[in-house]
Amino acid sequence: MSFSSSHSSEVPSTAGQPPVVHAVDLTHTFGRQRSLVTALDRVSVGFEAGRFTSIMGPSGSGKSTLLHCLAGLERPTSGSVLIGGTDLARLSDGQLTTLRRDRLGFVFQAFNLIPTLTAEENITLGERIGGPLVDRQWMAHLVRVLGLGERLGHRPSEMSGGQQQRVAIARALAHRPAVVFADEPTGNLDSHTGGEVLSFLRLAVEQLGQTVVMVTHDPAAAAHTHRVVFLRDGRIVDEVRAPSPEDVLRRLAPGRPAA
Repeated sequence: MSFSSSHSSEVPSTAGQPPVVHAVDLTHTFGRQRSLVTALDRVSVGFEAGRFTSIMGPSGSGKSTLLHCLAGLERPTSGSVLIGGTDLARLSDGQLTTLRRDRLGFVFQAFNLIPTLTAEENITLGERIGGPLVDRQWMAHLVRVLGLGERLGHRPSEMSGGQQQRVAIARALAHRPAVVFADEPTGNLDSHTGGEVLSFLRLAVEQLGQTVVMVTHDPAAAAHTHRVVFLRDGRIVDEVRAPSPEDVLRRLAPGRPAA
């Protein structure tokens, strides 16, 4: 295997591309003493710039915890996360909030749009809460690519689920973040609409130069990405590049030995 669980402090190779995000010896535990649960067990992994990467694993494998630690939504018990050279462990809560607002983008299973705001107002929400101003030329390009031109004046209740998720993607990309973190972004969508949303995310990577890290449980969704990282019991056990759904299913098969 080209990738395996690492218990060293070195970040695994990412095919020659510098990682925009990487974790080193990342550990996250919950509970105390006899009820202690290790969600992440000294995980070291890097994510290349300009690539679409998915994180997969069975329930309880630690994939959502890993995403939340990478995105600064949770603080790990030990180890470090670096985004563009910034060590998140060295930031105060206020600095971490500012970094998330200004340098990261988020797309969730729940669209998390403000119901009283129009699509355009939701897309520019970051600047409304003190973040960087959105370049209107860049926003117009996003709107065109995502097919939202006729929806900018609509509120979420006036849009389909797929349209709402496209608005959420535009909002995540509006300030040109260093990386977008997506947590089951197609979980509330039918397969056709979900496929369209994943195609938009891939398009954002390949035509707009974005970096996307996504948690998913769906092999078909993972097949839209350039690379899949597999977790089991809080450790990285495998990876595959240019995945097909069949590649993913084989690696998720129960009883498959860790790499």
